[in-house]
Amino acid sequence: MKLTLRQQLTQFSDVLQNELFPVLEQSTGALDGRARRLVAILEMIPLSRFVPCSRGWMGRPAKDRCALATAFVAKAVYGLSHTRQLLQWLKQDESLRRICGWRHMRQLPHEATFSRAFAEFARMELPQFVHQALIAETQKERLIGHIARDSTAIEARERFPEPVWSRKARAEKKRAEKLAAKAILEAARAGQKKPAKARGPHRRHKGGKPKHQPPTDKRLHLQRSMCLAEMLADLPRQCSLGVKTAHDGNQKYWRGYKLHLDVADGQIPISGILTGASVHDSQVAIPLATMTAQRVTSLYDVMDCAYDAAEILEHSRELGHVPIVQPVKRGRKYIPFEGIQPSRTLSGAEQERYKERTSVERVYARLKDEFGGREIRVRGHRKIMAHLMFGVLALTADQILRLAT
Repeated sequence: MKLTLRQQLTQFSDVLQNELFPVLEQSTGALDGRARRLVAILEMIPLSRFVPCSRGWMGRPAKDRCALATAFVAKAVYGLSHTRQLLQWLKQDESLRRICGWRHMRQLPHEATFSRAFAEFARMELPQFVHQALIAETQKERLIGHIARDSTAIEARERFPEPVWSRKARAEKKRAEKLAAKAILEAARAGQKKPAKARGPHRRHKGGKPKHQPPTDKRLHLQRSMCLAEMLADLPRQCSLGVKTAHDGNQKYWRGYKLHLDVADGQIPISGILTGASVHDSQVAIPLATMTAQRVTSLYDVMDCAYDAAEILEHSRELGHVPIVQPVKRGRKYIPFEGIQPSRTLSGAEQERYKERTSVERVYARLKDEFGGREIRVRGHRKIMAHLMFGVLALTADQILRLAT
């Protein structure tokens, strides 16, 4: 008889409590609550399956990469900000050191070794692959009701380059000003009047206002004909300046990135993408929905008004989902969009399902408060994504284990 996910988790919890923890306490001493949670998370995630083997090479033997990867998971579970803090914990706490794989203090690597190993894990996207495998093992056969989609600000300690479009805009403006000044000077020398401004395509025609044609060169339109790899490669990943309007109406600015997550029922993160802070939420909706559809089976896509676009709703329906999106408001008027005309207000049933969107907010709160997502000391897109995904990986395993209770 095939066991359900809850039955498997209950059996797994019984094995941890009755067999694994007593054996560990005999060799490492008494385990506190945080150490027990770390052991349960490490037993849940398939970490050793994706860690490369460090033996068999010529020269000095490399440090155990599996122990180093386990230490980074422990860093996320303990909510540590610095690698030095992790080293201090490993030197002081014998049980934590043994759980990670080092029996003696002299076996601990140097801080520089931790940094090099983290760079390797970020380059090979180790936490992303482990998280994908964990979702495939636990959520593949589960029918998920709601997928909540949203983004959060990730502040980074790095400089961001000037955008290309900004440099081009300034160059075009300067060139236009020079041409206009030159035309005025030539007209003055010839004794003519000031040349009239050229009328653009926005001029009203005799037949009335021209019919609006939806643009075909926008990213949302182009994503409909791309594969997932092409969509991810097209998204801006460099550090940039972001702005977001808070609930009180004030604008909040930050320098860094944006983390976009799809969260299933039970506050379980399914997929995630990291982009620059200046990227709008709607630009990541289609690749994020495609990535989630490849991993799990869901019914409803719950999103806020930032995702109110025709391409996003059509893509969600093509995947077999029911999109529930809060309509965009401008004062007292709702802004319609081309293609599919949304209802002015959500129905009663849709409003009840829309309340499930708060699960993604609670995931972001736990990620930043408990799993080290608030203070980031690394730089670069790959390293910041690896740091965040170690926390997302630990959070996902912890939420799955909570289903057994």
